[in-house]
Amino acid sequence: MREAGPDRGCWTWWGRSQAPQTSGAVARHQIQEMAVHTYDAQLTQGAAQPLPTDVAVEGVDEFLTTVSATTVPWPFKPATIDLHTTEGRSWRLTLNADGVRCDDLAADAEPGDMAMRGAASEMILYFYERFPLDGLETSGDTEPMEQLADWDPTA
Repeated sequence: MREAGPDRGCWTWWGRSQAPQTSGAVARHQIQEMAVHTYDAQLTQGAAQPLPTDVAVEGVDEFLTTVSATTVPWPFKPATIDLHTTEGRSWRLTLNADGVRCDDLAADAEPGDMAMRGAASEMILYFYERFPLDGLETSGDTEPMEQLADWDPTA
């Protein structure tokens, strides 16, 4: 990584996402995976700890832009999902015929079709199927989030 530098282009498994195809983006993704697998190891020992706050907040952003976002057309009813971490960061997922897009949520934005709120650690663990959706505060129609969790845009 030091030799290549973070901006060097490389193969990635997320070709149609918002994340760049660079060695830095791969390293960013690997940090999230290591954090989640550390949680898994702690869980097996009966001592699972929340992910560190900075890693978890970054993990939510990384997951939304790398795993969730895509240019593959959304095959279901268009929707907007607002995600709010208790640490203060918020994003909006827009799901429509152009795909799934992630943006920072503007402070003056009208509410989306659904909102999720929780600690960043809980949210990233939800994305990696380690924490239940009903463990997060939700409002509005949860169907788009459930569809997103089950949807495989590569299929």
